[in-house]
Amino acid sequence: MKKIPVVFCFDDNWELPAGVCLTSLLVNANPDTFYDIFILHSAGCTFPDGKLNELPVRYGNCRITFRSVGREFENAFEIRGITVATYYRLLIPEIVPEYDKIIYSDVDVIFRKDLTQIYESTDLTNLYVAGVVDPTPDAYSHHKHIKNLGLAPESYVYAGNLIINSKQLRKDGIVQKFIKEANHSKHSLQDMDIINIVCKGKIKKIAPEFCLSLTVRLCAFSQDEPLFYTNQELDESLKDGIVHYTGPKPWIQICPDFDIWWEYYRKSIFFDQKYYFDFFNRKMDEYDLLPLWKRIKILARWFVFRPK
Repeated sequence: MKKIPVVFCFDDNWELPAGVCLTSLLVNANPDTFYDIFILHSAGCTFPDGKLNELPVRYGNCRITFRSVGREFENAFEIRGITVATYYRLLIPEIVPEYDKIIYSDVDVIFRKDLTQIYESTDLTNLYVAGVVDPTPDAYSHHKHIKNLGLAPESYVYAGNLIINSKQLRKDGIVQKFIKEANHSKHSLQDMDIINIVCKGKIKKIAPEFCLSLTVRLCAFSQDEPLFYTNQELDESLKDGIVHYTGPKPWIQICPDFDIWWEYYRKSIFFDQKYYFDFFNRKMDEYDLLPLWKRIKILARWFVFRPK
C-alpha cells in the first residue's frame, strides 16, 4: 500500500465543494493507494453538514484528520473575497509534521487520476516546493506583476496545487518567514505571492497536468506559441489533468469544465436531487431571459473555445 499525504485548507462555506473534490480524489485512486488526508481549518469551523466523516467509511482508502490552526492569520490581508483560510497552507510543515513531503490542493479542484506517480517522481532535493507556472504568452499584466516582485515568470508557480518539501522548509525555518510576510505585507495575490517570494530560487516547475487552470486550458486551445511548456504537455493536461476552477465556480455558474464537476457531484455523498435540479432549472431560466446580443456572444465564445 502506497500512502500519499494530501492537505486541504477550507472553512464551513466550502464544505460542499470540498466533499466533491475529495470524492474525485478517492474515486480515482489506484487499488494500492491510501490517501492520508489532512484538513486545516480555523478555530471557529464546525463543518455542520458532517458528511466529510462518511468518506473513509464509503471508500476505505483514506483517513481524514481535522487540524485547527487556531487564530493564525486572523488579521492577514484579504482581497477579492478570498478569506484568511488561503494562508493556512503556509503552515503545513509545522501543522502536519508527520511527513517530509506533502501534496497541497485547493478544493475548487477535480482529480481525474491517481497522484502516486507525480508524488513519487517529483524530486525536491534542496528545493522547497514544486508547482505549475502560467504558460500564457499574452499574460503581460500578470508577468508585469511578477517582475515587480523581483521574480521571474518562468518560476512563479500557482499556489493551488503544490508538492511541498516540508522537511527542508522546517530545517530552514521558512514557515516563520511565511508568517512574517503574511502579517506584514499586502500582496495582491496573497499566499501565492508569499510562497513565490519566500521560496525564490528553490522552486521546481512541473507538468501542467498538475494544475489544469483556466489559463492553461486557454493556452492549450490558443494558436499562440505557449511559454514554458510544450504543446504536447498542454495536450496531456487536457486528457486527465487536475481541473482547477481558478475563475468562475461550477457550483455557482456555468463555466469551462463545469460538466466535469457536476459529474463528480452526482457521485458524491453530497448529491441532492433538488439542489441539482434547482441549479440547472435556474440556469435555463437565466439564459431564456438573456437579450439576443448576449446569446450571440455565448455562441461565439463556444465556437472560439470548443475542443478542436
